[in-house]
Amino acid sequence: MLARAVIVAFAIVGAGAMVEIASRRHVAAPRSALATLPRAIGDWQGSDAAPLADDVVATLGVDDYVNRRYVRGGLPVAAYIGYYADQRSGDSIHSPRNCLPGTGWEPTASGVVQIPTAKGGVVVNRYEIAKDGNRQVVLYWFQGRGRVVAGEYANKGWLMLDAARAGRSDGGLVRLIAPVVTSPIEAGRELTAFAALLLPQLSRYLP
Repeated sequence: MLARAVIVAFAIVGAGAMVEIASRRHVAAPRSALATLPRAIGDWQGSDAAPLADDVVATLGVDDYVNRRYVRGGLPVAAYIGYYADQRSGDSIHSPRNCLPGTGWEPTASGVVQIPTAKGGVVVNRYEIAKDGNRQVVLYWFQGRGRVVAGEYANKGWLMLDAARAGRSDGGLVRLIAPVVTSPIEAGRELTAFAALLLPQLSRYLP
């Protein structure tokens, strides 16, 4: 009964939020372009990966993004960060949980992991994926409007509330990938260490 009541409450709040969204002026928060994200993050040195094809950018509906490869002498970390200025127009964040299987990568394990920061632990998604004998570990989360969220449904719920209360529907996706060379534990450890340094910087780009 409690779960059902929660679902009904979200539906009511969502309906009210959508009415507000239709009538409220969109508010854009000041931010820095993702191209200015530092290429040196801790001991990691970054270099630009190949830009996304125009049709991919159009499909994603992303307004700003950065696609880089960071290395500190060990495993490389592929970092993609996408920003959406207004998700009310039909362009919304594509979750890696749905996109990766569409490109042939199949999840073999999933869960969450806590990233340590000066303000406390931040929970993000952790996936292990495989394709043609290759394995990778993926961390991803949704960020924007002052918060970091792991869950897709929670992110959509906050989006509706923020749009209704503050006229904001901007937001972003952060996705980090490392190949499994020796073990998923090693790859996950590398990703977590990088994410711990990256997270405090992202409020400038995903406010």
